[in-house]
Amino acid sequence: MYTIDQLRNQFEEYLENHAFAKEPRELYAPMAYIMGMGGKRLRPLLALMSAQLFGDNAPAALPAAMAVEVFHNFSLVHDDIMDEAPLRRGQPTVHHKYGLNAGILSGDAMLIYAYEFIRQVENQNAVPRLLRIFNQVAIEVCEGQQYDMNFEQRQDVKIDEYLLMIELKTAALIRGSLVMGAITAGAPDADIDRLAAFGRNIGVAFQLQDDILDTFGDPRKVGKKAGGDIAQNKKTFLILKALERARGETRNQLAALMSTTPEDEAGKIREVTEILHRLNIPEWAEEMKARFQDTALEALAAIAVDEERKAPLRELALRLIRRES
Repeated sequence: MYTIDQLRNQFEEYLENHAFAKEPRELYAPMAYIMGMGGKRLRPLLALMSAQLFGDNAPAALPAAMAVEVFHNFSLVHDDIMDEAPLRRGQPTVHHKYGLNAGILSGDAMLIYAYEFIRQVENQNAVPRLLRIFNQVAIEVCEGQQYDMNFEQRQDVKIDEYLLMIELKTAALIRGSLVMGAITAGAPDADIDRLAAFGRNIGVAFQLQDDILDTFGDPRKVGKKAGGDIAQNKKTFLILKALERARGETRNQLAALMSTTPEDEAGKIREVTEILHRLNIPEWAEEMKARFQDTALEALAAIAVDEERKAPLRELALRLIRRES
């Protein structure tokens, strides 16, 4: 079996060997730029690790791993355009560096290349099924993004709606990466279903940890100032749970704060954070995250392979949902 670091290195080598160093440069340079920014490489790593669950040829899943990473970065390019975001991973976003039209067109090309990489999977009999899974995941990510944008205009978002949104926008691709890796290895359908449940629940827990870190994380570890979601009036689990629990003047104050963009941004973040602490929201968020974590680990435990093979996935999952940055 390969270690997590060995799998990551294999993917980075594959990525380097399939770099978007082509002409016209105006189309491919933005693609190479976003793919070269790094990041956790979580999704391709999950695809390789799930393939390794069911066999000893994890590298055979590299094209599928590349497909999910290209798709993920395509979605970031277009999300940044929709959000008018100037920075991604501390660097200028694609559309800020290369222009809006380049961001749109290069993103479109990345989506097409994701399909091309799926076509190159060694197990050609698996390609039709991989395409069906990939199409389902891609649509769900788009649905999640639309729900996220809808929530910006709504003041009546419920926690169940938010959990559905992050299941689509974030967890779907994590689930899909695991499932696609398993399919390349010829895994049994029952175990693929269990792996899908593991991925879905880990994905939601992963996003809940993001919510927690954005507001309560140590800025020195997270790498950005605390309260970004609050400043942008994002309706995260933390805010929705606080609005659910708050009463009277406290609720009115919180609702007012989360619908304005004052000049004193730091003051707003401070006031909202104080309300969240008074309502014990950090504890509620940790409890919700633990529920999804436990459900995920139960699904992983039920997969019919040796514990030794499952251990790296369990270790990575726990590391992700307990991370401090």
